[in-house]
Amino acid sequence: MLRILALISIIALSAFAAGDASFEATKRELNIPAIIMFFIFIMGTLALTYWAAKKTKSASDFYTAGGGITGFQNGLAIAGDYMSAAAFLGVSGLIYLKGYDGVIYAVSFLVGWPIILFFMAEKLRNLGKFTFADIAAYRLSQKEIRTLAAFGTLSVVVLYLIAQMVGAGKLIQVLFGMEYEFAVILVGVMMIIYVTFGGMLATTWVQIIKACLLLTGVSFMAIMVLYTFNFNFESLAVAATENHSDGESILSPGGFISDPISAISLGMALMLGTAGLPHVLMRFFTVGNAKEARKSVVYATGFVGYFWVIITIVGFGAIAFLNTADGAQYFTDGKLFGGNNMASIHLSHMLGGNAFLGFISAVAFATILAVVSGLTLSGASAISHDLYSNVINPNATDEQVVKISRITVIIVGIVGVILGIAFEQQNIAYMVGLAFGIAASANFPILFLSIYWRGLTTRGAFLGGLIGLITAVTLVIIGPIVWVQILGNEEALFPYKHPALFSVTVAFIAIWFFSKTDGSDRGKAEKELYRAQNIRANTGIGAAGAVDH
Repeated sequence: MLRILALISIIALSAFAAGDASFEATKRELNIPAIIMFFIFIMGTLALTYWAAKKTKSASDFYTAGGGITGFQNGLAIAGDYMSAAAFLGVSGLIYLKGYDGVIYAVSFLVGWPIILFFMAEKLRNLGKFTFADIAAYRLSQKEIRTLAAFGTLSVVVLYLIAQMVGAGKLIQVLFGMEYEFAVILVGVMMIIYVTFGGMLATTWVQIIKACLLLTGVSFMAIMVLYTFNFNFESLAVAATENHSDGESILSPGGFISDPISAISLGMALMLGTAGLPHVLMRFFTVGNAKEARKSVVYATGFVGYFWVIITIVGFGAIAFLNTADGAQYFTDGKLFGGNNMASIHLSHMLGGNAFLGFISAVAFATILAVVSGLTLSGASAISHDLYSNVINPNATDEQVVKISRITVIIVGIVGVILGIAFEQQNIAYMVGLAFGIAASANFPILFLSIYWRGLTTRGAFLGGLIGLITAVTLVIIGPIVWVQILGNEEALFPYKHPALFSVTVAFIAIWFFSKTDGSDRGKAEKELYRAQNIRANTGIGAAGAVDH
């Protein structure tokens, strides 16, 4: 652990040295109270990781914390996993930028939870072991389904990871005046340390602590904002419209999502994508039984729902406070320092000074580290559990599987750093919307139909899921953001920013078609196995311990 702390110190000092020009350019002074609180949190979580590392002995410990997490603890951890940088920084920044359309993002993120509660949670716990591919491959061919699920998981993880890296880089840039690139590298190093040494146990407790701190901090911000306006939201909205350049139009839809197809596509992505996020689905295997899994979703829904109400107040509060004479100190050349993603961070300084800025910054960084740890862990499990131990080397030992996981963590961390630097200027809520779109297209259709449709076969699931994944990724690449803004082309080949309406539809139709036309003996046998799977999914009989096929 001492070596780890030394490594972090060296990287941080190097970054500070490289960041001198940034200090001069922005003329922002070093915030000592904020930095002290920031490092207190970092040291605390590293100590937590050290404790978890000593308890992580097996693959079950590494991936699911040994199944010993309670429903309430897991609900908080799921909320911590879900309340990401996109939620806290991205959506509050989107509300600050566009008003009402940012609130639509918040609502869309929330409505996916009833699907998980009523259709997924119990059956996931009864059928799975480490990853959602355990369910998809329960009665289907291991090789094809796990390979496809691994690639779907990695696609979602990489896109989601970009958003967290951008948020973390901007946050540390604002707090320390550090160069953005060095800030992202520092986050990557911390993420690798948490997951490599602590596994799911450390990740879970970082998520629980972070969820409590985040809900407390954001609640205080909302109370302070409302206190200024005598707890009258109407007065807050009036002040926001007066201070925003778009005036009353920020209370109307259309500022960010201007056409029905984009609105429906985004809604589908955020709603169905929630039920296809590998790092969220993975959390249902950390509890002891299906009852605790259901409790997890109920608690998580309550925490997340409360958070979205509060973040709406924070977003409008940022408009009302920052776009004033007192808020001018947070702007450089007419633009908010750190970009719109940092609106809530600057608001915290206006409301509570340096000490509260330090607290909120530490919470925001905890938010990012908790989410990237969960993401990285799910990516590692896709490679080590789904591909390595079930496809490449079915006789692999626990030690070999965990070793492959840790190597994967390092690779994913490096990829996250590179892409985080490349996508620096993107709104992180939008980037997460893309990740949700791919999860909705590649993961959700296979998972949902494997649980509820007797007619699903390996041929249908593999070909249909592959077509859905390729469609989603292709439409993202040739869409306005990547094709025009990242690659520099003049006009996008696909006109819509969000592909889910098209890619989800294609995935479901393709899975249905190729399953229906599968007359092979294997396909018929897989349909016959549905009855046994359905009994276990609904009763939990045979769910204790490892899942054997």
